[in-house]
Amino acid sequence: MTAFLELSFELGARDAQEVEAACFACGASAVTFVDSRDDPVLEPLPGEFRLWPATRVQALFVGDAAPALPLSAALSIPPGEIQTRMVADRAWEREWLKDFHAMRFGKRLWVCPHHEKVADAAAGDPQPVIVKMDPGLAFGTATHPTTALCLEWLDRGPVEGSRVIDYGCGSGVLAIAAARLGAVEAHCFDIDPQALLATRDNAEANAVSACVRLHTSPESLPQPVEILLSNILSGPLCELAPRFADLVRVGGDLVLAGLMDNEVSDVTRAYDAWFDIHPFGQREGWVGLCGKRRRNRPG
Repeated sequence: MTAFLELSFELGARDAQEVEAACFACGASAVTFVDSRDDPVLEPLPGEFRLWPATRVQALFVGDAAPALPLSAALSIPPGEIQTRMVADRAWEREWLKDFHAMRFGKRLWVCPHHEKVADAAAGDPQPVIVKMDPGLAFGTATHPTTALCLEWLDRGPVEGSRVIDYGCGSGVLAIAAARLGAVEAHCFDIDPQALLATRDNAEANAVSACVRLHTSPESLPQPVEILLSNILSGPLCELAPRFADLVRVGGDLVLAGLMDNEVSDVTRAYDAWFDIHPFGQREGWVGLCGKRRRNRPG
């Protein structure tokens, strides 16, 4: 069994990409960034790489040779600030399984990793709706409070027979859940190509490729639709209000997430001209807003 040497140190003010490149140049097999002191990280924008305020770097090297001195010289880190330890070989790509398990949202909607038996996870539910989803490179596996809020809305929302837009789709979990709940079309847009690839693969894994449609441009999204969901950040949500008003039919539903308590009033004001909007749920300081599209106000 292969043994690994782990070198770890505080990232500090160093550029993460330069540090990663230096580690690989010194022979690292893998480089990981981890939280040093349990700080929260807000949901990233699509394609954004966001780190914690205090981040620790962990670099794995094959064998027990100690590249600490070359790495120290390359990054101008005092050798005493680099910690070393031997690590036994493991199936690294499966390590996340220890912490990712089936989750239930509302009365019948479940998000289950592929390694768990669906029947066991949803035992006791008369008609469970299952979304199979593993963590990946794109945001959205139901572990974040904002995603959970949207899934809970979908569980009780008027989804069956509707056309849905998932704007900023990430992994596609919301669109796939909508399709599993009876949506006839689920249209997905994201500025990150990785997100669209992940959505395509996840739709195939859940046998809903026929109704999940991918869009590389927001201009190709259909309008108007019955439901639009967007789990992004408050700034883009405010900017997109006129666009979302065009995309949702009169009487249709808007679901917004990715905002915190102190951002609710700004987002509500941005949509007030087109939607009767109000909070529908709160988790760990994050708030979900939903609204009904009404006719534009005169003038």
